Amino acid sequence: MAIMENFFADRDVWIVGSVCLIASFVWRRLWNLISHKRKGETTTDVQFKPKKDDETCHLKSFKPQKKKKSPDDADTAQALLSEEVQKHNQENFQRFYDDGNDEKQIEEKEPEREEPEKQEEETEIEKVVQKREVAKNSEEEGEKDQVRESITIEEKEEIKDGHQPLPQTVPSESSPSCEGMLSSKLSCAEEKEKREEEEPAVEVEKGAKTEEERSEAAAGPLDVDAGSQEPLQDGEPSTEEYIIECSPPPSAPFEHRIVTTKTQQINAFYSITDEVLGGGRFGIVYKCVEKASGLTLAAKIIKARSAKEKDVVRNEIQVMNLLDHANLIQLHSAFESRYGITLLLEYVEGGELFDRIIDESFNLTELDTVLFIRQISEGLQYMHRMYILHLDLKPENILCVSRKTNKIKIIDFGLARRYKPREKLRVNFGTPEFLAPEVINYEFVSFPTDMWSLGVITYMLLSGLSPFLGDDDSETLNNILACQWSFEEAEFAQTSDEAKDFITLLLVKSKCWRMSASQSLKHPWLSDRGLHYRLYEKQKQLNPSKDTPPPPPPES
Repeated sequence: MAIMENFFADRDVWIVGSVCLIASFVWRRLWNLISHKRKGETTTDVQFKPKKDDETCHLKSFKPQKKKKSPDDADTAQALLSEEVQKHNQENFQRFYDDGNDEKQIEEKEPEREEPEKQEEETEIEKVVQKREVAKNSEEEGEKDQVRESITIEEKEEIKDGHQPLPQTVPSESSPSCEGMLSSKLSCAEEKEKREEEEPAVEVEKGAKTEEERSEAAAGPLDVDAGSQEPLQDGEPSTEEYIIECSPPPSAPFEHRIVTTKTQQINAFYSITDEVLGGGRFGIVYKCVEKASGLTLAAKIIKARSAKEKDVVRNEIQVMNLLDHANLIQLHSAFESRYGITLLLEYVEGGELFDRIIDESFNLTELDTVLFIRQISEGLQYMHRMYILHLDLKPENILCVSRKTNKIKIIDFGLARRYKPREKLRVNFGTPEFLAPEVINYEFVSFPTDMWSLGVITYMLLSGLSPFLGDDDSETLNNILACQWSFEEAEFAQTSDEAKDFITLLLVKSKCWRMSASQSLKHPWLSDRGLHYRLYEKQKQLNPSKDTPPPPPPES
């Protein structure tokens, strides 16, 4: 223990000694630095800091000192500096005074120079004014001479025709009759020119107004391309145009509403009959009657047990809540149960458009097809404006309002999707005959995907054939990918070139080159009234018994 205590005591002495050495070394260094800074401050004060009274002195006039002065000679250095500063101040003052006198002399001379310049400018302006007055007088005299010449020419013509010339009066200062006649003649000529300029503009405006009124009255609620209508000339009968019955189909017997699924028993409010209206892969559609009001509806019963299947049906409900158009079927209400969801829809009794295609007894003309495709295009135009894709457009999903008219409604929005440009959408479902190439390739789908299906439907309505149908689904899909189709000679012999062009612009493999719904409505096949009149005349020749409304009477 004693050894350890001695060791620690010696160690403490060693540590204290080393700390003292370090402290002395640091203090020595600090003292040297402080003393060096003080010497530097004294020298700089002597060399570069002038007095407050001598702040106007120019620093560049000082000469650099070759030798540094010691602090003992500070008084002598300051005396020398003050003398030099006073000299420089006097020199600067004299320069400033001389510059001021020069500026005053220049300012006094400038007005003397400006006066003759102003006089020259005024004389030039007067000359220009005089020239203009002379030119105006010469122009007036020339116009008067022309009027006089025209008067003499008219008098000569009157003499030739046997008329006596008017007696000429010699103009005098007291009788300004000649000048009055000339001025009146000039004013009349100017008025005639103004009338001639205004009359064409008025006629153009009247013609534009009458054309707009005619197109609006004939088009009704639908948009017709005004550029495709040729204005009628005088003497031509207006019966060369055929106006399609473009009134919308009857709206649903109930107002559009936002539907949510109810968990109540459907039998308490509706009675579902055994009459089957249609069916598909998702469910069966029955005729239904509301007990409270007696309203006839269509009950679409969809089997959906899992949560995923019910989400698909809820998506259809959300899509139909956004759609309010006469050519789109409307949703009345929805009921959810443990085994599925039942949708109560607007009732339409005309049957599917597909039935008219396959019905041999029904004569489907090109004019009928124009009316069908126009309504489908209007429904698609509305859907696409609402950013909704149908993605399952086919004749089975198009219902006729009645069997006597050609009014239609698009149904079955089970595969419809809301289109979001930032979210690229891919689908792998649909009917093989009507699938677009981008669906088969599992590429991004968009609005042109529905337009491809419209082209296939148009082809089928005009010919009764499917353009890509093969022996099996794989062959059908290969035909679509190769875009192999053609106009059969027998079926398209009587079809117009405009109809073929309409199909050609839709059945394009690259979706970016297909027509949109708005462009299809402006196509001549759907908007040209002259073409519709020719189709009507052809229809009368081929099938006189066809019950088609006559063209409109001549417009007054």
